[in-house]
Amino acid sequence: MKEFQLAPAPEDERLTQQVVGIDQNGAPIDTRVVVEQPLTLYLNGQEIVTMMTVGDHPDCLAVGYLLNQHMLAPDDKLTAIDHDEELAVVVVRTERTTNFEEKLQKKTLTSGCAQGTAFGDLMEHFDEIVLARDAVLKTSWIYSLSRKINQQPSLYLTAGAIHGCVLCAEDRPLIYMEDVGRHNAIDKIAGWMFLNGEGPAGKIFYTTGRLTSEMVIKTVRMEIPILISRSGFTAWGVDLARQANLTLIGRAKGKRFMCLAGEDRLIFDADVTGDG
Repeated sequence: MKEFQLAPAPEDERLTQQVVGIDQNGAPIDTRVVVEQPLTLYLNGQEIVTMMTVGDHPDCLAVGYLLNQHMLAPDDKLTAIDHDEELAVVVVRTERTTNFEEKLQKKTLTSGCAQGTAFGDLMEHFDEIVLARDAVLKTSWIYSLSRKINQQPSLYLTAGAIHGCVLCAEDRPLIYMEDVGRHNAIDKIAGWMFLNGEGPAGKIFYTTGRLTSEMVIKTVRMEIPILISRSGFTAWGVDLARQANLTLIGRAKGKRFMCLAGEDRLIFDADVTGDG
């Protein structure tokens, strides 16, 4: 697989807006800021949720959200995904009849700068998932992925106020999605995998955001056995990773990182002599 089959498009003028202001010296500035807009998701005839999103890849976001909420099953057949940009609506249609009225009554606001909404039991089927025990993570891959992802043109580098998630294989970043909330970015990856028939075998998940319980739960649900971040951890995120035998790597910057779960998958093949 080639690197960056799908990457951020910071040049897309729909995703940012020009704003004027002043800097710390009172001098006028002209800068770009990320656009945040609502997107209402329907599953067949039922309204599910309104999400705040940067607005790109609405099909992947919609499908990934439904998958991670267990409103779509891995074997579900989609008949259509209709997106109306003007109405800010996306409708996912399936062969199977769906009704999640009861599930929608139970709502949890997830952590993050752009709060996400999870319905039903966050831990639903979590303890039934068995992650690949033969998966490995070479330390050289961590360093290579961090360098390539951090150097890739992105909305984060252009305007900030954004989170990124990257689907990787060994030391190759494959699919790089961004959004105002990390929950949206990971849902976009899940949706892309479903729509393109891409399985979790041999995959690594990289995120720019914190390793929270939500990030761990969604990564495990996607059956990806390795999660890496340049940011830090939450205690519940670590506990859940250990429970699921997920390899959890945080604070990955330069040639430094911390592994707080699933360390048996690590292969120390990189020379870090002289690393500051």
